[in-house]
Amino acid sequence: MDTDKLMAFVFRAVDEVGATLNAALVVMGDKLGYYRDLAAHGPSTPSALAERTGTSEPYAREWLNAQAAGAYVAYDPATGTYTLPPEQVVALTVEDSPAFLPGFFQIALGTVHDTSKILAAARSGAGYGWHEHDTDVHVGCERFFRPSYHAHLVAEWLPALDGMVDKLTVGTTVADVGCGHGASTILMAQAFPNSTFVGSDYHPESIAIARKRALDAGVMDRVSFEVAPASGFGGTGFGLVTMFDCLHDMGDPVGAARHVRSALADDGTWMVVEPMAGDRVEDNLNPVGRAYYGFSTLLCTPSSLSQDVGLALGTQAGPARIRDVTTAGGFTRFDRVAETPFNQVFEVRP
Repeated sequence: MDTDKLMAFVFRAVDEVGATLNAALVVMGDKLGYYRDLAAHGPSTPSALAERTGTSEPYAREWLNAQAAGAYVAYDPATGTYTLPPEQVVALTVEDSPAFLPGFFQIALGTVHDTSKILAAARSGAGYGWHEHDTDVHVGCERFFRPSYHAHLVAEWLPALDGMVDKLTVGTTVADVGCGHGASTILMAQAFPNSTFVGSDYHPESIAIARKRALDAGVMDRVSFEVAPASGFGGTGFGLVTMFDCLHDMGDPVGAARHVRSALADDGTWMVVEPMAGDRVEDNLNPVGRAYYGFSTLLCTPSSLSQDVGLALGTQAGPARIRDVTTAGGFTRFDRVAETPFNQVFEVRP
């Protein structure tokens, strides 16, 4: 045994414990308004931060010190003040930025919150449904993915689909399956007012939020939502069916693919957005893959196993396995047409 390697691993583990605790601290800073306050007011003492946010100074002090130790904020020992650097201002406070991170921490913290349930499921082989998780999972999921959709969906992903922007501009019908809180549905509806959009999700609480969001956005004249599973959403003749970061969560993705095929017009397109992944394990041994394998173990795979069939594709399914699903569902064309560091976009045609 190499003692130096052992101790290097021990100190790496210490860093990881700090990172684990920091997930809760980031969510704390987001929910208490600490990051937004620092962004607005610049260098601050713990007492000033606490006073402005209506929180207790000892908590603000220890939170700031933890953030400084992790280089999330900068500390000036000469003045005893803490500053949020401009890069962190973007990543921690600008919700429309594709670099916005608090939602990522929020879904991670919510996922870890239910670890005891996943331990029991791993022993029994059972699943644990999306709807059973802490609400931080549902809220954090939207807050993490929505900025990326906002940055890329209308500007890059839809234009990458053959002829789709023209079709949406003239007017077509779109089914957004697994829509969650409706972020993707509403973004498309805002960009293409001549088209009609139907969002669906099996989670009633998410659909209730989606309806309110669409009402607030002023797009209810062209948007509707229904509570339905991916294998049972209503309607036929759709020009476009979309699935954003949800196909791998489904218990029966092949059944969902068959239903999409039956609901799609003969010249229609199925756009599948999935987490960035390669086909081999070694392709995914990187920071993004590590995070996604973690979500796969604690969130996505249990979700699939809680449903009929329980195929458990996993968050890092990769293009080849997604293609197999679409082929089994009756589709003949499959192309990867766009990607970001966190997502890849597939164009699937009959």
